Amino acid sequence: MRFLCLHGKGTSASIFKSQTASFRAKLSKSFTFDFVDGFLPSPAAAGIDLFYPPPYYSFWNTFATPDVRKAHAWLRDLLARDGPYDGVMCFSQGCSLIASFCLYHQAETPDEPLPFKTAIFICGGAPMQALEDLGIEISQEARDVDNKSARALAEQASTDAILKSGLDRWQNNHGALSSPEGRLDPSNVFGLDFTKMPSHLRIKIPTVHIYGSKDPRCPASLQLSHFSDPRLTKTYDHGGGHEVPRKAEVSERIAQLVEWSTVAARVA
Repeated sequence: MRFLCLHGKGTSASIFKSQTASFRAKLSKSFTFDFVDGFLPSPAAAGIDLFYPPPYYSFWNTFATPDVRKAHAWLRDLLARDGPYDGVMCFSQGCSLIASFCLYHQAETPDEPLPFKTAIFICGGAPMQALEDLGIEISQEARDVDNKSARALAEQASTDAILKSGLDRWQNNHGALSSPEGRLDPSNVFGLDFTKMPSHLRIKIPTVHIYGSKDPRCPASLQLSHFSDPRLTKTYDHGGGHEVPRKAEVSERIAQLVEWSTVAARVA
């Protein structure tokens, strides 16, 4: 199984490769991972320069629809040139790229299959501006949660927070986030009403949604999980923040979920 791997904003392919090494080591050699840099040079993500040297890259610098669609065009070219890929694995902004790509694909070419069969989202989310462009109603609550959580992430991921508090810096203020299966009341998933969502705007391949209950952006991860078919998705709370923890039990579980996704992709 061959996976395309897309990193977070202000990091790089080599950084994402390092962040995922512990769980990838638990997978068989039949799994291969192609780590690709974003096409835009970028400042370092908050706190990342404490651990990793430059260069750093991103897929867009603003959430404006033209910038997101430009990233989609770049992704299509990459898939045509370097594919095919069986799956995609992504973190943070990489998740936003893949999630929005899938949803626009469903809106514009619903009868064509996606160019990959499964997706692994780690600390992901879908851009609110893209959802609105697709005709999805965005409540004021959803906007407020999105803005508040983005500010909290910038603060908690900062160099000052890392040096002052280390791993204790991670916290969220959203209360009980989900059931053990990662599902919430579909009529109000942090302000998004999935009972009124257009039925075609769903990610219809097997997906895994890995999030941290201490991540300020956890609401975005859970919103994204509700765009997936519940029969074809699994969620996992790794218990940390906006990161890929390297604890043995977490790495083991993530590896199991990657394996599940490939089996589900063959059956689906």
